[in-house]
Amino acid sequence: MAGSKRRRAGGREAKRAARASAKSNAPAYITRKVPTYCHATQEQLELIEYNADTVLEEIGIEFRDFPRALALFRDAGADIDGERVRFPRGMCREIIQRSAPSEFIQHARNPARSVKIGGDSTVLVPAYGSPFVRDIEQGRRYANIEDFRNFVKLAYMSDSLHHSGGTVCEPVDLPVNKRHFDMVYTHMRYSDKPYMGSVTAAERAVDTVEMSKLLFGENFLDDNGVEKTVVINLINANSPMTFDDTMLGAAEVYASANQATVVSPFILAGAMSPVTVTGTVTQILAEALAGMAFVQLVRPGAPVVFGTFASSVSMQSGAPTFGTPEPSSVLYTAAELARRLGVPFRSGGGLNGSKLPDAQAAYEAANTLQSAMLAGVNFMLHTAGWLEGGLVMSYEKFLMDADQAGMLEVFARGLDTSENGQAMDALREVGPGAHFLGCSHTQQNFESAFYISSVADNNSFEQWESEGAMDSAQRAGKKVKQMLAEYQAPEIDPAVDEALLAYIAERKNAFPDSNH
Repeated sequence: MAGSKRRRAGGREAKRAARASAKSNAPAYITRKVPTYCHATQEQLELIEYNADTVLEEIGIEFRDFPRALALFRDAGADIDGERVRFPRGMCREIIQRSAPSEFIQHARNPARSVKIGGDSTVLVPAYGSPFVRDIEQGRRYANIEDFRNFVKLAYMSDSLHHSGGTVCEPVDLPVNKRHFDMVYTHMRYSDKPYMGSVTAAERAVDTVEMSKLLFGENFLDDNGVEKTVVINLINANSPMTFDDTMLGAAEVYASANQATVVSPFILAGAMSPVTVTGTVTQILAEALAGMAFVQLVRPGAPVVFGTFASSVSMQSGAPTFGTPEPSSVLYTAAELARRLGVPFRSGGGLNGSKLPDAQAAYEAANTLQSAMLAGVNFMLHTAGWLEGGLVMSYEKFLMDADQAGMLEVFARGLDTSENGQAMDALREVGPGAHFLGCSHTQQNFESAFYISSVADNNSFEQWESEGAMDSAQRAGKKVKQMLAEYQAPEIDPAVDEALLAYIAERKNAFPDSNH
């Protein structure tokens, strides 16, 4: 028995080594080879587009405390009534289609990590915005900057995640007016993948752009002297049908510098939009059109992404729910509307309402992740780590979701119909009544034939029990510790690092020592 266990363990180690070797050549992002899915008909899509234009024309969108937005829209031909903007039918769509790119490259400081956003690409991004973190040993607690660094390191080491993300958790141990420096610097120093910038104030967006200029140096501009897109940022509508000055100010800064913005209505249907899928998608489209049009008026051609975060609320308790059929319908329909508009689309993620990385977390997250892949989402924020409706970033769930992300990547490759994929030699060699375990084709392909999960256990009960009888979360927690212990920071030019730290020190000194 002991010898058998050793052989099995050796086999697992060989598989892990083979998987590590294969991942070293992991692509910078997913290129989908499978068709997209939408269950809305052409007539239904046209109806939603018509109704969204009716919302824009008759009801309008409020742009609060931001006169520059009102002036831009007035000059473009919109009707301004106080802070309410009403748009002639088709105006927003025409502005967007005139200049917004259908796809773009977000450049990373390591060029091999640069990603394409739009078209047939899918970029998988960690979860965003949680004030709490959770792990098996310490439970639920407020996040701090060390947690932030840890999640950036885990994303950097996870080949199935293509992006460092943004506010992977909120480091509440740092002053609100200064923490953005540490967050942006963490992405720059501890990863060489693309990253997101700060949007909590216009001046924090300016800091992000200035730090990005220092990081990229002469590579910040292309051969024509135009700013490369090196940062992408999340601009949420204050649904229903409102944009506030914080988001508008950040969007203006980034667009002016040719950096990408994800204009994303944040919807909990039943509370912030109608209870129906069609009504919710209509509102999402109207809000997104208005926000993206604003970006194009600030700087025509600045990269913009049609985003949506849409879930539902329980009609019994008012609590948000995730992984249910209606948000998937919203996702599929909005993705198709983005393609019809001609801009990239953001949605999806490992969304769930569970308090622990348990079965509920897994099946709710899988429902959203798989819907997002089938819908053809280009920028999949919240791919990994999300718990408790976004309030919590979980170490164990992060690894479990990253494992699911690897499966999505394999699925998105589509069918292999090469000579090797057809396997006709194997069929001829084995013939009727035998097995394929020892045939030449199997021997040539066994290391890469099937996806091998990094957290699932498929061994016998006896072996599982002898190895500690761990569940998925416990296995993921063990792997988190291993990864963080093995982490090695990517190289950075010491002069660039020194310049970043000097900028941060100078800017922080300009603020009073206050948490407000």
